[in-house]
Amino acid sequence: MAATIPLWKKNLYICCIASFIVSIGMSQMAPILPLYIAELGVDNPADVARWSGIVFGCNFISLAIFSPIWGRLSDRWGRKPMILRASGWLGLIMIGMGFAQSVWHLVALRLLQGCLSGFQAAVIPLLAQETPKDRSGWAMGMFFTAQVSGGLMGPIFGGWLSEIIGFRNSFLLIGSCCLLGFLALTQLSETRQPAGEKAVDGELPSFRELPQYNIILGVFLTTVLLHFSLSCAAPILTVYVQEIAGTVEHLAIISGAIFSATGLASMIFASKLGRLADRIGSARILFSCLLLSGLVSIPQGMVTAPWQLGILRFLHGIAIAGLMPSTNNLIRQLTPPALMGRIFGINQSAQFIGMFTGGFLGGQLAASIGIRNLFLLVAALLLCNALWCRFFICSRQK
Repeated sequence: MAATIPLWKKNLYICCIASFIVSIGMSQMAPILPLYIAELGVDNPADVARWSGIVFGCNFISLAIFSPIWGRLSDRWGRKPMILRASGWLGLIMIGMGFAQSVWHLVALRLLQGCLSGFQAAVIPLLAQETPKDRSGWAMGMFFTAQVSGGLMGPIFGGWLSEIIGFRNSFLLIGSCCLLGFLALTQLSETRQPAGEKAVDGELPSFRELPQYNIILGVFLTTVLLHFSLSCAAPILTVYVQEIAGTVEHLAIISGAIFSATGLASMIFASKLGRLADRIGSARILFSCLLLSGLVSIPQGMVTAPWQLGILRFLHGIAIAGLMPSTNNLIRQLTPPALMGRIFGINQSAQFIGMFTGGFLGGQLAASIGIRNLFLLVAALLLCNALWCRFFICSRQK
C-alpha cells in the first residue's frame, strides 16, 4: 500500500498550490495597471505614473495596520478561518476592480483589500504551527518557491491575456484565480484547537516576556531593511538599464528579463536553502544571505552592460531565496504557538512598511544621489544589517 502523506505535508502542498494560483493572478496586475488607469480617463503620462504608484502602494499602508490585528484574531479563533477570509476577500476585491469607473474606485478597493486581506500573512502561521520544527526551513522554502513561481508566470500571461480579453476582464480573471485558491484552501486541516474567547490578553505572555524577544526584534528590523532594499531598486530598474545601454531595441524585454532573473534564482534555490537551514540553523543562513546580498549590490552600481546587471541580479535572487524563509523560520522557532499569529502579523507589517517606504523613497533617492549611488546605499544597509545579524542574532541564538 502507498504510504499515507503526513497531514503537515498535505497542508503544505495545499498552501503551495493555492499560493501559486493566487500569485499568478495577483502578479498580472502590475503590468496592466497603468494601462487600465489610462483607460479610466487619466490622460497625462505623468498623472498615470503618479496614480499607478498610489493605487499599487496604498494597500501596503492598510496591510501594515491590520496584519497584527488579524494575526491576534488567528491566535484566538484559528488559522484556517483567517486564511479563508483573506483569500475569499482578495478574490472579491479583484473582481470589483474590473467594474471600477474611476481611478478613485481603484484606490478605495486597494485600501479595502489591505484592511481585510493579507493572504500570505494568514498562511505562514498555519504552516509554522503544523510543520515539525526540524522541517520548517524546508517547508518555508517550498512555500516561497510556489509564491515566486506564480509571480514569475503571472506578468507573462497577464500582458498576453489583456490584449485578448481586455483590462476589465483581466481583473475578473485575477479574482477568479484568487477564488480558485480559496477553494483549494478549504481542504486545509488545522490540528491545534484555537484558544477562543478564553485567550484574553491577560492569560498570554506579553511580547517582552518572551525568552528571546530581542532576537525577534532584530528579525523585524531585518525584514524592514530587506524589503526596503528590494523595493527601492525595482521602480528604477528599467531606467537604469536604459542609462547603461543607451539607445537599444526591445528595452522592455531586456528589463523584464533582468527583473525576472532575481525571481528565477529565488525559485530555484529557496527550498534548497530552506533544507540547509534545517541542518545548520536559520540564523547562519540569514547572516550569509545578508552578506551575499550586500556584496552583490556594490557591483550593481558599477556595471557597464545589461548582461552584467542580469548576472548580479540572479546572484541577488539566490540571497533573497535564503532571506525570506529564514526570517519566517526564525520566528517560528522562537515564538510560542499561542502568540504565533500575532508575531507573524507584526513581521508582515514590517514587510509592508519596508515595501512602502522603499517604493516611495527609491525614486526620490535615485533622483537625488543617482541610481548608481542608490545601489551603493542599499549595499551599505545590507552589510550593516549582516554585521548586526552576526553579533545580535547568531551569537544569541542557541
